[in-house]
Amino acid sequence: MTTATHDRLTALLKEFHDAPAESLTPEATFAELGVDSLTMVEIALRIERTLGIEVGDDELTEDLTLAQAVRLIDAKLPADAA
Repeated sequence: MTTATHDRLTALLKEFHDAPAESLTPEATFAELGVDSLTMVEIALRIERTLGIEVGDDELTEDLTLAQAVRLIDAKLPADAA
């Protein structure tokens, strides 16, 4: 099952990293997807701008799985936005 946050995150990964859809599983880490630290910063900045939340440099890291990143983002959103 996907959520709006999952869909946004996977769309960003496709945009910034050209990640194939079949590789974007909840268990995949950003490192396994080949996402480098510069791309992580770009993704974090886009999340901040589009969702109006703050994502610290030390929070969205290459060792997070997509599922963990979705939970991190959802936890920062207002309850009615997640």
